Amino acid sequence: MKGRKLSWMVLFFVFALVLAACGSNESSNEGESTSDGAKDEGKTYTFKAGHSQTEEHPYHLALLDLAENVKERTDGKVTIEIFPLNQLGAERELTEALTLGTADMSISSTAPIANFYPQIGIVDLPFLFESREHAYSVLDGQVGQDLLAGMEDVGLVGLAWAENGFRHITNGKHPITKPEDLKGLKIRTQENQIHLDAFNALGAQPTPMAWNEALTALQQGVVDAQENPLIIADTYKLYDANQKYMTLTGHIYSPAVVMFSKSVFDTLPAEYQDILKEEAKIAGDKVRELSTKADTDSLQVVKDAGMEVIEDVDVQPFRDAIQSVYEKYEKDFGKENIEAILNGN
Repeated sequence: MKGRKLSWMVLFFVFALVLAACGSNESSNEGESTSDGAKDEGKTYTFKAGHSQTEEHPYHLALLDLAENVKERTDGKVTIEIFPLNQLGAERELTEALTLGTADMSISSTAPIANFYPQIGIVDLPFLFESREHAYSVLDGQVGQDLLAGMEDVGLVGLAWAENGFRHITNGKHPITKPEDLKGLKIRTQENQIHLDAFNALGAQPTPMAWNEALTALQQGVVDAQENPLIIADTYKLYDANQKYMTLTGHIYSPAVVMFSKSVFDTLPAEYQDILKEEAKIAGDKVRELSTKADTDSLQVVKDAGMEVIEDVDVQPFRDAIQSVYEKYEKDFGKENIEAILNGN
């Protein structure tokens, strides 16, 4: 009888332990997301945001502000760490990682994005935008918002538009004032077929490569020239990389996108997603503001460093020379869509 009583006591004790364990698991799950989409009030998120530029570039400065504001508005629940200078990969490489969900966030010019989302390539057509105001009107309007929305089809979330400014040509051979001056010139371009087609049409020898490879190529004379916004010539001291001449062609306005991996973004509660969208728009506008100011400052820097700058350029001959590029891409983008942008719609 005594042994039987002891056995029942042991069984009761084991059963009590099981109940306690179940109760513990239930309380630890309190507040987690459920199948009806309820958000986890206690969960925290840490994301890495990468870009290709220096810590002085508008990309970096705007992303730092974004990270600080998002952290404050989410009471520390969402933290974003910023990695400049291709630390998380060059623009094309990082964009691909975003589509695969193996990276979180970045800001990139549109040229590399077009390799994964061809529709956005329309904004990389040469001489498409007359001015920043023209570009902002289009990108902040229906055309631009539709392009951002379409990024979700390839696993990206386009949060907001930013910019890397108008692109100009530098080289180490001779001043460039007309298309004929580009004949045979080995020029580094972004990894984008539209850019390659444009410079082929101008008679140059375009060589696509990531920017982290380009600077070495310029220094070693592998390529003669490159094309980029003024701030790049300044921050990367291209005047010390065999680039003696700059021509302000403004041949391509370079939009940029603040973006997230869709699979990563979808893990966030809706309220945090909204905060990120709002702060990305603020960051994009700051990039635009800083880029505009940088044009004036950087132009003076490269002049003071001894670079010869050709400012008064008749761009019409350049426009005429690349008409074949427009004809080629009309079938991809639609002639009416291209004309709508050219007309500022």
